[in-house]
Amino acid sequence: MKFFIDTANLDQIKEAQALGILDGVTTNPSLMAKEGITGHDNIMKHYKTICEIVDGDVSAEVIATDYDGMVSEGEALADLDPQIVVKLPMIADGVKACKYFSDKGIKTNVTLIFSAGQALLAAKAGATYMSPFIGRLDDISTDGLGLIEEIRLIYDNYGYETQILAASVRHTMHIIDCAKIGADVMTGPLSAIKGLLKHPLTDIGLAQFLADYKKGN
Repeated sequence: MKFFIDTANLDQIKEAQALGILDGVTTNPSLMAKEGITGHDNIMKHYKTICEIVDGDVSAEVIATDYDGMVSEGEALADLDPQIVVKLPMIADGVKACKYFSDKGIKTNVTLIFSAGQALLAAKAGATYMSPFIGRLDDISTDGLGLIEEIRLIYDNYGYETQILAASVRHTMHIIDCAKIGADVMTGPLSAIKGLLKHPLTDIGLAQFLADYKKGN
């Protein structure tokens, strides 16, 4: 399973990259605003900086909600760097734009997926990635992980190559559960990724090893 970090914070991206396990980055306008990145030129510059830090794909989201606007913005984003993945919303014009970009060999990520039907449309349009928001479904007492199971079954039935990118991952168990189900990618905060490192028996064992070493020296 690929590990993406869902942030626009450069320090967190660098820390995840330094671990040696980072496969990419996802961002959105809200995450950019959280870091104080506003204005078209500043946002584009920030995307380019992220691409210089990481080796993998960087999802960059269009703001337009009409087909022509999405195509125009998406082409400008794709021209920034070969690592850029054009992130499109799951609406009719977003599906049309996804097909346009996939036909041109430009990578896409269809976002705001909340149903198996939407995931099927994204795959039919040739999306590189599609992002079901499992955390947001959990927030309204709906089984986000169950949705990924449904999508995995459908994609496997027909051999779709679109990658299931589990988004809105909130905590470490989400990552483990997504790996069990067979999500191709997960994207979440650095805290969730670092949570995989932690186990009390590891800490106890290491402390014992060091204590025993000191006794013999």
